Order: sequence, then structure tokens, then C-alpha cells
Amino acid sequence: MDRFTAVERALRDAAPHALLDALRASLARHFGAITVDLLMADYGTTILQPVGPLPYPTESVPVHSTEPGRAFGSQQPRLSSDERSGVVTAHLPVTVRGDRLGVLSVTLPCEEASPEALGELRQLCEVLGREILVADHNTDVYLRARRAERLTLAAEMQWQLLPGRSCSGPEYELGAQLEPAYAVFGDNFDWSVSADHLTVTLTNGMGEGVDAALLTNLALSAMRNARRAGLDLVGQAVLADQAVYGQHRGAVHVSVLLLRIHLATGRLEAVDAGSPRIWRLRGGVVEPVELEAQLPLGMFEDTPYAVQHFRIEAGDRLLFASDGVYEVASPSGERFGERALARAMTSTRLLPPSQVPRAVLAELARHRGEPPADDDAMVVCLDWHGRRS
Repeated sequence: MDRFTAVERALRDAAPHALLDALRASLARHFGAITVDLLMADYGTTILQPVGPLPYPTESVPVHSTEPGRAFGSQQPRLSSDERSGVVTAHLPVTVRGDRLGVLSVTLPCEEASPEALGELRQLCEVLGREILVADHNTDVYLRARRAERLTLAAEMQWQLLPGRSCSGPEYELGAQLEPAYAVFGDNFDWSVSADHLTVTLTNGMGEGVDAALLTNLALSAMRNARRAGLDLVGQAVLADQAVYGQHRGAVHVSVLLLRIHLATGRLEAVDAGSPRIWRLRGGVVEPVELEAQLPLGMFEDTPYAVQHFRIEAGDRLLFASDGVYEVASPSGERFGERALARAMTSTRLLPPSQVPRAVLAELARHRGEPPADDDAMVVCLDWHGRRS
């Protein structure tokens, strides 16, 4: 058995909570590793935290200005060597299908740090990432390591609904972020990909705290139920509308933006039922994508919905934002969506989609100034590459 297979088998055979212990022992045996540390990205994607026991880890590593952080941001290995002690530390991104989970830091003797060994370690990081996603169903160890502080109950509910924070395929790249990460309540996003379509849903439940989280959970679960039953966008909107109205009889509503992209052609279907909006960056020019607004979900019984169509081109970047982003005013009264959001999209055009939401939210904080945020915020970024024939 070769060493890659041996380490892979050790990971697959390990108990869910003991992946890191199994990896340390196996890498020491087969690669000569001296130290092995797993750092998980926190919910705000600003720091990396070591996997360990409670209380919450205190020795966090900033995403900016550190070697592990650079590996996480660039999604490329970073090497640092110590000639006096004769060791090399490799910081390797742990990512699964574009979903950035964290960084594995492995210290090796210099003579063991061959390009072949580093290539195998990088492949093992993908195996580790898949095992972490499976283990999350059975243990809290890795979810706990992502927390710099305790989540509110509403935030706990919202993060458990999410498919991830980034995703990629041959035709597209997606990145998303919610803020305030540890106290979000009404905003949420969802996506699903099939052989033919990419479906993206952006949701903003009315209200605050647990009430808003429960409302969003109801609407999103109804849309998923409809999507998994094979219903189109209109069917998804209608079923969720009926679910919300049936539960609340029009007392509350949910704003949603439902999108389905045909992967072969870039043809996009949309149902605009509320506040999430779209901006497009094409050829260096940022423009809002104007859609016909329809009623939010749950306002009235048996609301009809209709699909609108437009096409995206290879090289397009779409940015989706909730009203907690574009409605935020500066001290002088200028809304972020008037000009500042377009500037933020232009200034971040060279960043990958996984990094754009965090950068836009940082610009939003500077635009707002001193007052604390009075609403949660959602940013989703989509780069469309198109399908190559």
C-alpha cells in the first residue's frame, strides 16, 4: 500500500471527532511530519482557529498578513522554511468543490519536503475536507472550531440552513457571506447544482431574532421541498408563499429572489419577490439588473408569480445583496447602493468570488461610519465562465 492510500484509509477509518489525531499519527509515520495543525475559518472569515477542546480557541490566526491566511485567501500552498532547524512548514488549503473550510499546516524535515510529497499532501487536504463535511453530521468538533464567540440562537438556525460559503464548477464560481456573522437573523442564501442548472435563492425574512430565523427557515424549507420535487421557479415560489401565508395569514412576509441558470447557455430565469437585488459587472461597467418586482411571499393567499428571463455572458460578474447592504446610509445620507456599491464591485474585480462578499461588507462598514448596523446583511457573488464546447 502506498503512503497516500495509507493516510487516506486512516482518515476514513477514524472516528468523526478524531480525524486530526488520526491524521497526525499517519502523517508522522508515512511522511515524517513533526507537527500537524488544522485551522478552521471562523464564521466571519476573518480568522483561522485551531481545532481543539473547549473553551473556544484563543490562539487564532488572522486571515490577513499571515502565511496560513495567505494560503487560505489565495487557495495555494504557502511554504516557510527554517534553515537552522532544517524544517519546512507547508500551509495547505482545505477546500471541497470550492467551499473553503480552512488550512492544514504540516511541518516536515527539509529532506522530506519534496514536490511529490507536497503534491500528495495537497490531495490529502481534499480528502480531509470531505471527511470533515461527513463528520459534521456526527460531531460538533469542527463546527465549534469555527466560532470565535458564541452564536445567537437565531444565527445558529441560519448558519445550519446554509449550503456552504463558496462553491465552484466549470461554468461558475460562487461566494457568499452573512453579517453580523454571529448575530444574523433574517437573511439567508441557498444554492443547488444539477447536470443542467444552477439554482440560487436569496431570502430575507421579516422581523428580528428567532422570529425572523423561523420565518426564513419555513420559506427556505418550502422552496427546497418544491425544488426537490422537480417544480420550476414559479412552483417553488407558490409553494413557499402558501406555506408562509398558511402559517401566518398575512401578518408577516418573506422577500426572496429565485434564480435558475441554464449551465449550457447562460440563460437565466428569475422570480423577484422582494428586496434582494442584482448588480452586474460587465466589461468594467457596473449596472443594476432591473426586474419586475412581485409581491413578497406570504402577504396574500394564492399570489401568482411569473418568471422573467435574461442572459449572462462569459466574464460577467453578478452581485446579489439584501436591503441591509444597499439601503445603508452614510453620515451624509447617501445610500450604499447609489454609487458606493458600484465602486466596491469595481475595486474588487480582481478578487475571486469567495473573497468579494467579505471585501464588499468591509466597504459597507466604512460607508456606514460609526453607527452600528441595525439590520443584517447578505452579499453573494457569482462569476460566470460559461460552458466550453
